Amino acid sequence: MEDNEISYSKEEEQKSLLPFPEEEEKEDKAGQFSNVEEHWEEYKLEEELAGAGKMGKKDASEEIRGKSNITSGAVGKRKVCLLKNISGRLESLEHYLGDINNIQAMKYRDRICILTLQKNLKELNDVAKEKQLVVRKARDKLSTCQLRIKTLAKQLECVDIEIEKEEEAGNVAALSRLQAMHRRLCTELEKEKDFELKIALTLKENMLEMWQIETEQGKYETLHEQLKKDEEELEMQYQEQAEVRIWKEKIAALQAEENQWSREKKEAAAQKEYEERRKKMFEDAKRNHEKAVCFLRKSMARIHEKNAKEEVETQEHMERRIQAVLSLKTSITSNREKLQTLQVWNKAMAFEAKQQEMKMREAILAEGGNVAKEIFLHKRLLEHEKEKQAFREQQKSRKIEIVSQILQEKASLHKQRKSQSRTKAIKGGGKLEDSLLWRMKTWQYIEKTCKHSAGAISQVLPQKSWCSPSACSSAGERTASVGEIAEKIPHEVLCESGGDKEERDKTLVEPEFPGLWSQECDLHKISREETDPKQLATRVEKKEIFEKKTEEFKPGILHKQILSGRECKGRTFYSKPSCIHFKDFDVGQVYKKKIVLINASCGVNFCRLVGISEWLQDFISIHFDPPGKMSAGMSCEIVVTFKPMINETLEGEVMFMAQTGSFSVPLKCTAKRCILALDKEIIDFGSHVVGETISRTINLTNSGALGTRFKVQTSAGDSSSCRATAKSSPGRMVTQHLSDYITEKKISNSPVTSVVEKEEQICPDHSEELTYCVTQMEKQRTEMSLSSSPTEQLGQDVLNSRSDLDTDNACNLVELSLEETPVEIMLGKVTEGEVGPFSSVKLQIIFVPAIPGDVRAEFVITFDNSDCKPLCFSAIGVSIDVPVWVRNPNIDLKICMYDRLYQDCIVIQSRAKTTLRLKFEVCKELSKHMELLPKTGYIQAQSSFSVQLQFLPRHSLPEDAGSYFNEETRILEVPVTILIVDKAKKVNVTVHAIVTTSDLEISPAQINFGYCTIYEAVQANVMLTNKSILPQEFGFVGLPEFVEIQPSDGLGILLPLESLRLDIIFKANKAKEYSFELTCKSEINRQFKLSCKAVGVHPPLELSHSLVQFAATALNGVSTATLYVMNSHVSVNHFTHAVPRIGNGEVAPVGPTSFEFCVPEDCPVTITPSVGTVLPGKKSLIQVSFRPTLSDQLIREEAVRRLCRAAATGAEIQKRKKDEKREGKKLSISITRQQSSRQLVRDGGSKYLTSLHSSEQPKSEELKPDSDAYMAAQAFLVRNFSGRFEKYIIPCFVASGHIDEKKGSQNLSCSPYNTLYLELHCPAVAPSVVVTSDNGKTTVNFGDVAVGHRMLKQITIQNISPEKLELGFSVLNPNGPFLLVRRVGMLEPGESKTLIISFCPNENKWFFEMLDIRTAKTNLTLSMTGHGVMPSIVCSVGEVLSMGYVIAREKVTSTFKIQNTSTLTLRYSIQLDSLSSTRDKDQQRLPSFITSSLQRTEFVGTQNYNGLSVFSIFPTEGEILAGKSQDFSVTFSPDHESLYYSDRLKVVLFGKKVAHVIHLKGAARDHPMFVEGGIPLDVPIESLAGTLPMSSQGALKGEVQEPVKSILLILEYIEGESSPVPAMTELKVGAIQTAQFASKNVEFSFDGLSLLQQKGFAIDFVKGTIKPGQVKCISVSWVPPADFRADDPLLETALLTLKGDIKESYQILFMAKVVSAYTPS
Repeated sequence: MEDNEISYSKEEEQKSLLPFPEEEEKEDKAGQFSNVEEHWEEYKLEEELAGAGKMGKKDASEEIRGKSNITSGAVGKRKVCLLKNISGRLESLEHYLGDINNIQAMKYRDRICILTLQKNLKELNDVAKEKQLVVRKARDKLSTCQLRIKTLAKQLECVDIEIEKEEEAGNVAALSRLQAMHRRLCTELEKEKDFELKIALTLKENMLEMWQIETEQGKYETLHEQLKKDEEELEMQYQEQAEVRIWKEKIAALQAEENQWSREKKEAAAQKEYEERRKKMFEDAKRNHEKAVCFLRKSMARIHEKNAKEEVETQEHMERRIQAVLSLKTSITSNREKLQTLQVWNKAMAFEAKQQEMKMREAILAEGGNVAKEIFLHKRLLEHEKEKQAFREQQKSRKIEIVSQILQEKASLHKQRKSQSRTKAIKGGGKLEDSLLWRMKTWQYIEKTCKHSAGAISQVLPQKSWCSPSACSSAGERTASVGEIAEKIPHEVLCESGGDKEERDKTLVEPEFPGLWSQECDLHKISREETDPKQLATRVEKKEIFEKKTEEFKPGILHKQILSGRECKGRTFYSKPSCIHFKDFDVGQVYKKKIVLINASCGVNFCRLVGISEWLQDFISIHFDPPGKMSAGMSCEIVVTFKPMINETLEGEVMFMAQTGSFSVPLKCTAKRCILALDKEIIDFGSHVVGETISRTINLTNSGALGTRFKVQTSAGDSSSCRATAKSSPGRMVTQHLSDYITEKKISNSPVTSVVEKEEQICPDHSEELTYCVTQMEKQRTEMSLSSSPTEQLGQDVLNSRSDLDTDNACNLVELSLEETPVEIMLGKVTEGEVGPFSSVKLQIIFVPAIPGDVRAEFVITFDNSDCKPLCFSAIGVSIDVPVWVRNPNIDLKICMYDRLYQDCIVIQSRAKTTLRLKFEVCKELSKHMELLPKTGYIQAQSSFSVQLQFLPRHSLPEDAGSYFNEETRILEVPVTILIVDKAKKVNVTVHAIVTTSDLEISPAQINFGYCTIYEAVQANVMLTNKSILPQEFGFVGLPEFVEIQPSDGLGILLPLESLRLDIIFKANKAKEYSFELTCKSEINRQFKLSCKAVGVHPPLELSHSLVQFAATALNGVSTATLYVMNSHVSVNHFTHAVPRIGNGEVAPVGPTSFEFCVPEDCPVTITPSVGTVLPGKKSLIQVSFRPTLSDQLIREEAVRRLCRAAATGAEIQKRKKDEKREGKKLSISITRQQSSRQLVRDGGSKYLTSLHSSEQPKSEELKPDSDAYMAAQAFLVRNFSGRFEKYIIPCFVASGHIDEKKGSQNLSCSPYNTLYLELHCPAVAPSVVVTSDNGKTTVNFGDVAVGHRMLKQITIQNISPEKLELGFSVLNPNGPFLLVRRVGMLEPGESKTLIISFCPNENKWFFEMLDIRTAKTNLTLSMTGHGVMPSIVCSVGEVLSMGYVIAREKVTSTFKIQNTSTLTLRYSIQLDSLSSTRDKDQQRLPSFITSSLQRTEFVGTQNYNGLSVFSIFPTEGEILAGKSQDFSVTFSPDHESLYYSDRLKVVLFGKKVAHVIHLKGAARDHPMFVEGGIPLDVPIESLAGTLPMSSQGALKGEVQEPVKSILLILEYIEGESSPVPAMTELKVGAIQTAQFASKNVEFSFDGLSLLQQKGFAIDFVKGTIKPGQVKCISVSWVPPADFRADDPLLETALLTLKGDIKESYQILFMAKVVSAYTPS
C-alpha cells in the first residue's frame, strides 16, 4: 500500500506538469536571464532556504526506498532530519503564498514549490504510518514475551512439584534430569525478562517519537488546507486553458468543414465534366465500331472464300493420292498371290528334285559307283545352268529397262522441243544437235553391259523405299517378281512418275539450261590455280587438320559417367512412353504422338537425333528441337508424325546419340487386323429322345479393329455328321485315316510333309488337328491347281496315296452310305455374315435326334481375310428311342414352403402312329403330398397330352418321404412313372424340389422394460430370425403410440436364414403400468407375438435437454454446453395435470427438490454445478464441459516403448563398438595367454552387463509427468491421434428436500426410479495445430522476471492437418504483463512457424493467462505463467560516501558492499556521471551557479587536469546471485588541490532501473592541514575561483599570507524556553596522514578573541597541536549579552592560523541571532 501511495503521488506530480506547455519554462528562463543581478543578490538566501529542503527530500526518498530494513533508531534520525527540512521548506512556501493573491497565474517555479511541499507532507504521513506499524509490532512482541514468561513460570512450578516428589521417592536419575530442566527454565525465564525490559524500553521510545510526529502533523493542518485551496486554483487554471483549447478546435473544425464543402463542389463539377467527355468518347467509339464491323465482315467473307478454295484443292489432292495408293495396294495384293503360287511351285520342284536325287542315289548304288562324287558333280552342273539362266534373265531385264528409259527420254524431249521457242536454239559445237548420236552411245553401252563377267549376277535392282522388310522372302523371289511387276505397271503411271525422277536419276534428255556437265572435260585445260603447288599444299594441310579434328571429335562423343569414384551404368535416357505405338491406323490419315525423353544419368547430359530406321523414313517424320545440356532429371519433348501410305505393320526405332553413348526408342505401327475367337470348342447337347429339337449357341468374337466376313460349314470330308456303332467309341472319327497317313509319311522331307508337321504342332487336339490338316490339304490342292503341271502331278500323287491308305484301313471302319444317314446336328439360320470390329456374332447349332446312339459333328469357320486362320468346333449328343417322351423329363419346382400348394404341367409327346393308353403313378411314400391329375389318359397318334402336377408339402414330409428327402440339404427328388399300358413300357420323370419352413423366430419372446421415465426412451433388443431358405417380408403392425421399432419402422425383408436385430423403443407418455403385445406378420399372413411390460415414471425434475452433442473437439481443447434442471411440480392435483409419481404409486410432495450428477472417474466431462436444489416453478443452469485428453496409462506405455527402443539401439551401438575394438585387438601384435584370458573374461563381463542393461526395462509407474520421455511420448501420440468417439450416459439422482451444506446429500433419500439420464456424444479429433518446441508443452513458464523488465520466449507451432489454416488469436489482457509480439497468419500443411510472447511484470506477484490459437475447426490453448519479482538491494553506504582529505596526486581507497535481498539474480552495472555520454550535452546548459539551488542538477564537481577520472570503481558490472553480496572498491586519486571533488555513482539493474545512488565527495590539499565546518563563502565552481600563479605561491612560502578562505559560523539562540541553552556550533581542524609529511604536526591558534568574548562568544580550544591523521573539534557557543538587540543580527570576525609545512590563515565570521521559540523553525 505504501509503495502504491508513493507511485500515486509521483503520477499526480507528472500529471500536474504535463498540461503546461514548455512556453512557461521559456518565459521563466527569459525572466531569469533578464534578472541575473537580482538572482545573484538572492543567491545565498535561496540556497539557505532550499538547500535544507532538498537534502530532506533526498533523505526521505532514500528512507522510503529502503523501508523494509528500517530500524527504530534509523526512523528517529530520519524524523529529526525530515522535521528540519520541512521547517525550511515552510518558510519558502509562506513567502510564495503571501504573493499568490497578487499573481493571476502561478509561475512554473511556484507550482514546483507547491508540489515539492505536498510531497514532503506526504512523506511525513508515511513516516507516521511506519512508526505506528513499528509500535504495533513492538506491542505484539511484548505480549508474546509476556505470554512466554507465564508459560515458563508454570513449567517451573510443575518441575518444582516433580522434584519434591522424586526426592521423596529417592529417584536419583529422575531428580538430576529435573534439576537440569529447572536450571534451563530459570535461565530462559531470566532471558525472557531481560528481553521484556528491552522491548518495553523500545516501545516507550517509539511511542514518544510517534507522539512527536503526531504533534508536528497537527502544526501543519492550516498549511495543508491552504495547499488544497492552491490546488483548486490550479485546477481552475487548467479548466480555463482547456476551454480556450476547445474554442480554438471548434474554429478549426468550422474552417475544415468549409474547406471540405468547397472541395466537394469542385469534385462534383469535375465529375460532371468527366461524364460529358466520357459520353462523347463512347459515341465516337460506337460509330468507329460500326465501321470496323462492316470492314471486318467483308474481310471475313474474302477469307472464307479463300479457305473454301484451298479446302477443295486439298480434297482433290488427297483423292489423287488415295487413288494412287489403292492402285498400288491392288498391285501388291496380286503380286503377293503370285509369290505364294511361286513358293508352292518351288516347294513342289524341291520335292521332285529330292525324289529324283533318291532315285539317282539308288541307281548309282545299283551300278556300284561313287554316290557322293556323282551327286556333287550333278549339283555343280545344275548350279551352272541356273547361273546361266539367271544371267540371261538379267540381261533381258536390263535391255527392257534401257529401252523404257530411252522411250521416256524421247517423249520428254519431244515435249521440251514443243515448249521451247526456236529463238532458244542450242549453241556450241561441243554439244550434240541430234539424238541419233545419243542412241548410238546407248546401244554401245548396252553391248558393253551384256559382255560383263558373271560377277554382275549378284547385282539387284534398287527396291522401292516404301517396301517393308517383313514382306521380303528370298532374293530369288524378289528378282522374279520385279520383272512381272514392271510389266504390269501401266504406261500412264510410268509417264506420270517420269517427271518426278528427272531430278534424281541420270537421263539422256538434254537439259533446258546447258551446264558444265554437258561439256567434255579436257585435262589440258585445267587452270593454273588448281595446279599451283602452294595452293595444293594448303589444301592438303587443311584436309589433314580436318581429318585430325574429326578423329578427335569421334572419341570425344562418348564420356563415361563417374559418380563418387564409380562408373554409373545403365540407360542414360528413358522415354515416356517406352515404345511409340500407332495402333489400328488408316491409310491416308495423319497421326501424331508426343514422347518425353528424361535424363536418367548421374549428371549433365545432352542428346541429338541421329535418325530413324531406313524403311520408316517415307512414313515417319520427327520434330525435335535439341535442348542442349540437360541436368539429371530434366526432360525434353519429341513429336512423331506418322503418315501411313500402305496397310502393313511396320517396326523400327528412333535413334539418338547422347554424351554417354547411343540409345534408341522402339517404334511400332500396327495395322488393323482381325482377332477372332470362339467362347467354346465343344457343344454337348446331352441325352434326348428321338424327335426332339434342341438348340444351342456359340459366340464368335472379334477383338480386333478390322471386320471380316465369315462362313460356317461342316468339316471337309464329312458332308454331314459322323456316327459310331454301339461297339465303337463315341469320339472316334471317320477322318482317322488322315492321321495314319501323316504318321507314315513323317520320315519324308517333302514340303507337304513339313507343312503337315507344323500344323500338328499348332493343333494339340487330335480331332481338330485332323480337320485342320484336311482343310490345309484342300487349300493346297486348289492353289496347286493354278500352278504349273509339276504341282498338279504332286497333288495327284498325294491324293492317290491317301486313297490307297483308305482302302488298306477299310476293315477297321464302319461303312455307312451318306445318302441313308440323316443329318442330326446342323447349323442354324446364320451360316455366313459380317463380323464387325470389336463385336461378336451368335451362331445357332441345332440337334434333331433321329437314330438312337451317340452323334458327333465337326464344323469349321472360314474367313475372307487371308490372315485369319480357320476356327474349328465340334458338337456331340445322344439319341434315345421311346414311343412316348416328355419334353422336360426333369421338373424343378424350385423352393417350396410347407402347407403351400404348388402346381406344374407335364407335356407328353407321342411319336407312335396309334393311340396309346397312359397311366400316371407317384411313389407311395409321397402320395399324401403329391398328386397327378388325371391318373390315366389316352394320347392320340403323333400328338401331345398334358398332365397337372400338384404338390402340397405337409410338416410330416421328412418322416414320410424317407430316402427321397435329404434333411440336411432339404432336397426332395420324387420319381414319377408314365406307364404305356398296352406295350408295358414306361417313361420316368423326376420332380425336384427344396422344401423349407416359413417360420419366423423372435428371441426373447417376452420383454420387461422395467421403470422408464416419461423424459426418456428405453430400448430393448430382440433377434428376428428367418428359419426359411427363402427371403420373407415381415412387418410389425398395430403398434401403440408409445412404442417404436427400428430399423425401417419394423418393416423389411429377411434373407434366407438371416437374423436381424430389432430395437424396440419404449417411451412412456404418463406414469402408469404398461402391459401389451406386439404382432409381427409375414408375407403369407402368418402372425408372431411378442409380449411387453413396463412401468411409467414421472420424476419431480426434468432436464431441458437429455442429449448433448458436442462439436468435434481437439485434444486438450474444451467444448461447453448449457442446459437447465427444471422443477415444474407446483400442485398435487392430478385431475388438472400430470403429477410426479412412480407408476400408480403416491404423488411426490411439492417443495424444493435436489439433484446430483454422478460423473464417472475417467470421464473427460465436467458438470457445474453437479449438486443443487431447485424450488418449485424454478430452474437451475447447468454447464457441461468436455475436455478430451490422452490417458495417462497410454502415454506411459508409449514412453516405455520409446525408452526400450532407445536402450536397444544404444546397446547395439555399444556392441558394435566393442566388436570393432575386439577385431582391432585381433589384428594387433600377439598377446600372451594370460592377457588373452583376462580379455575374454572382461568381454564376457561386458556382455553380461549389456544383457542385463537390455533386459531391464523402465517401469511406467516410475515416469514423472514432467520428464522428457513422458512429454515426448505425449507429443508423439497427439500427432498420430486418429480421433475417437465416445458416448457417456450421466445419471442425475433426484430427491425431495434441501441439501444440507454440511452433511451433503446424505440426509436425503432418493428413489432410483426417479433418476434422470443425460446422454453425451463426445467426438475427439486430432488438433490441427500442435506445439513442437519444448517437447510439445503447451505451458509457457517464464519463471522469475524482474518487475519492469521484459523476457521473450519463442513457441514453435506446426500445422499437422492436410489443409491450409488461417489462425486467429484470443485477446490478451491489455493491462496484463503478457504480450503477443509476433503472431502467425497462415500455416501451410506441414509448415512450422514461431510465435514470440513477451512477459513484462509490473507487480511483485504471480501472473497467469491463457492464449487461444483458433482455427476453423479446433483451438489450441497456451497457458502462460510468470513471477514478477521486485529487485531489491541493500547498500552498506548511505547516500554520501566521503573520501575525506587527501594529499594531491595521492590515492585513497574505500569499500562498500551491496547485497541482493530478492529471489532473482541481478545483473548490475556501475555508472559515474562524470563518464556519462550525455555530460557534454549537459555542460552546454546554464552554469549551476547562475541557477537557483532548487534547479541545480549538477553532481559532478572538480575533475583532474590529466583527463583521468577522479573516482574509479571496481567491478563495474556483473551479476549478484539471490541472497549473495558483492564488494566494491572506490579509489579517489586527485591530481591537484581542490575542496570540491564530487561525482555521482549509480547502481543500475538490468541496464534500466537505478537501484541506488551514492554521492562521492573528496577534497585534496597540497599541504597536510585543513579546516572544515561552517558555511563556505567561496564559489564552489573551480573555474570561478581565483588561483595564484605558481611563482607567487613560491615567493610567499614560509611567510604569513593573507586569509585564503572565509568561513561563516551561524549561531541561533532560542528565546522563550524555560531552560535557555546557549547556541552551539563546531569547527574542525585536521591534519592529513601521509608519508610525505609523516613527522610534522599541525598547530592552530585563534587571534582576536577578546572582542568575541565580550559579545558572548566562547571557544573551548583557542590553540593546540594536531598529529597527522587526527581531527580536532572546536566548539563555539554564544549567549546573547544583555545589551543585544534581537532584531539586529551580530557579526564578528576572528583569525584562525594553521602552521604545518606552511602557514595558513582563515577568516572566521561569527553570525549570531535570536530566534523565538514559538515561531516555526
